Amino acid sequence: MDVSRIASPVTGVVGRFFLGVRLLLRGLGLYVRSPKLMLLGIIPALISGVLFVAAFAALVYFVDDIAALVTPFADDWSATTRNLVRVIAGLAFLGLGGLLGVLTFTAVTLVIGDPFYEKISERVEERLGGTPGAVEVPFWSSLRRSLADSVRLVALTALVGIPLFAAGFIPVIGQTVVPVIGAAVGGWFLALELVGAPFYRRGMRLPDRRSVLKADRPMALGFGVAVFVCFLIPLGAVLIMPAAVAGATLLARRSLGQTIVEH
Repeated sequence: MDVSRIASPVTGVVGRFFLGVRLLLRGLGLYVRSPKLMLLGIIPALISGVLFVAAFAALVYFVDDIAALVTPFADDWSATTRNLVRVIAGLAFLGLGGLLGVLTFTAVTLVIGDPFYEKISERVEERLGGTPGAVEVPFWSSLRRSLADSVRLVALTALVGIPLFAAGFIPVIGQTVVPVIGAAVGGWFLALELVGAPFYRRGMRLPDRRSVLKADRPMALGFGVAVFVCFLIPLGAVLIMPAAVAGATLLARRSLGQTIVEH
């Protein structure tokens, strides 16, 4: 990848959006060139992957019962109409479960893999000349802050996800417009969450990174949506998470006006 294209100024909403996408691709390149980092990064993602696959499998197993539970009004309808309504309800629950799974997977994996991903992020910054304004943050303090911020992000995600879930029942719009909105919302929250490590390293919290990323929302959305789409691919979350952390370090540095050219 041409690093100079990423490091040079980019204008226009579309250009900034695809700059965010390229930051993820460059993060992937940085990650795969280091086998030790690859091994280090995949361990927490595998642990979370097993937990979430088990949870989603349980949802699939019980989805018929859940659909029947939330549609008692259809009990007296004809079998065809009742089954159709419950299939739609079941698909909606699976869609919501998938959306929340993609987003909460990040939170849980970051908590499990905090020391692993912190090391990946640190090494990426070392390649780029170090961390300007770095502060010493004790491990347990960093873990508590990461957990608290992750809980806040999950709560915000749920508040947004519930209306999107309801909108999913609207014919046509629920199958076209809503998924696009879901990807944009999910991408924004993923970008906010993934840049946590480099911001903590500079003594900056969730409100700081929200403010900084808002200053170039198209770039942050491009990065986050690209990660979101990768996470929807089977095993994509397990494979892309460490590279996403590397890419998020580039996003943080770029957003803060710091160099992303390797030394």
